[in-house]
Amino acid sequence: MAADATRYDAVVSRSGIARIPGVPAYPDLTAAIAAAPADGVRPFRILIGRGIHDGQVVIDKPFIHLVGESRTGSVINHLAASGLAAPDGRNWGTFRTPTLFVRAPDFQARNLTINNAFDGLAEMTKPGGLHSHNGAGPQAVALMLDKGSDRAVLRDCDILSYQDTLFPDAGTALFERCLIVGSYDFIFGAGRAWFEACEIRSRPRPVDPVDGYIVAPSTPVDQPFGFVFHRCRLTKEAGTARGSVYLGRPWRPSSAFPDGRYGDPRFVAAASFLDCWMDDHIAPAGWTEMWYTGKDGNPRTMLQPEDVRFSQYGSRGPGRADFARGVTLTSAQAAAITRVAVIGV
Repeated sequence: MAADATRYDAVVSRSGIARIPGVPAYPDLTAAIAAAPADGVRPFRILIGRGIHDGQVVIDKPFIHLVGESRTGSVINHLAASGLAAPDGRNWGTFRTPTLFVRAPDFQARNLTINNAFDGLAEMTKPGGLHSHNGAGPQAVALMLDKGSDRAVLRDCDILSYQDTLFPDAGTALFERCLIVGSYDFIFGAGRAWFEACEIRSRPRPVDPVDGYIVAPSTPVDQPFGFVFHRCRLTKEAGTARGSVYLGRPWRPSSAFPDGRYGDPRFVAAASFLDCWMDDHIAPAGWTEMWYTGKDGNPRTMLQPEDVRFSQYGSRGPGRADFARGVTLTSAQAAAITRVAVIGV
């Protein structure tokens, strides 16, 4: 391991054996995080050795910085899906599935993989499996930026699952040169996130419906920006059908009101793709609608792309089209969407 004691405060080694003189070694990431100060004001750097590091992890202290020894070889791994039974006997539910929860500010990760090992593809193709279209519960989050997260930064990371892979739901986040893989609503939530030079890779859906969706934002209406993809590459795995993946659809979660529980009009999705390369799996319409529960109780009330804040500018590649839905920005409008404007840095 090419590392030194001056750079790290802890090492995670599956053997638990110290591999850097003077740096405490821990057998798992949770133990290493427990050793960090609860109210730290400087980075607590944890080196994650090669190997599959199983188990859910919660970042509940500020300034935790994770560095992998190998981008594809240092893997934070967990298997959970919404419709599967958890150890407590209840189904996991989407919001309990993440492999990694971030609930504190100033988190950083670099050169590692965050994986939800639920095999969504196998599940889609087996009789009685958990299917997206019937609400059976294949949601399997790899990373959630939860309440308390802010100013998160991930660089050179692989974030892997099938449905609901990445859930930036709070604060701001920067993703640089990351690989994000999924098939269905696989980047979703209410947070503000800037994606710079990332690869956004769609996985195939070999059963009906074959359609996939990249983003499903639930941006608060008073928040001018949601997810912005700048100079990213929208790619596909083998078997992903031509024209089968939409850039996104608008998620409107329900809230409780004095007159009932229904889709909350305070959520008006926002997402932009700027100067991105797109393969031919991107649907010619670009964007599509998503259902929510209406005030009248109708669970299939549709929220249209034209009623939210979906846009693109400067798209290129085989999947680039004069998208039938959403807004094509002018050069001046696109220039106003900057990293500083979106996430403040």
